[in-house]
Amino acid sequence: MLAIFMLIYIFCFRTVVVVGGSMYDTLVNGDRLLLVSNLLYRNPERGDIIVASKDSFRSGECIIKRVIATEGQLVDIDFETGTVFVDGVAIDEPYLHTPTVNPEGVIFPVTVPEGCLFVMGDNRKDSQDSRSPSIGFIDEREILGKAIFLMLPGLDEEWNVRDFNRIGVIG
Repeated sequence: MLAIFMLIYIFCFRTVVVVGGSMYDTLVNGDRLLLVSNLLYRNPERGDIIVASKDSFRSGECIIKRVIATEGQLVDIDFETGTVFVDGVAIDEPYLHTPTVNPEGVIFPVTVPEGCLFVMGDNRKDSQDSRSPSIGFIDEREILGKAIFLMLPGLDEEWNVRDFNRIGVIG
């Protein structure tokens, strides 16, 4: 039974630790997450929190970001108001910690190429994401999995304590 459990865990799930504050306050530095592995996770959707490994970013360090747009969608950002538009419609982002006011180098609007995603952190002023040429679009083959569960909270940056009430499904 243990061998079966270990095989399922190895091939279907992964664990990662959040490094940095780009997803604050949805995720904090040191959070330990359970992922559905890329073997099972197909068809990313807007709002999903994904983990990817991109060679062009810090030698393949894991990137934990929220999917904003998928292949074929047009992304535009009004940097004065911080509003993100997908296919001409302002998206509702109740999870945001800071608004989208930094262009980071990509010229908008952009169309997401086939097989790719446009991703951003929830703490936009402290996030290197698809707005940055060093990351750009995430190829779906670079996805390690989708974050589904917060197993152990890290230390909150503002209060320097672990909030165990945060343990649970990531939405």
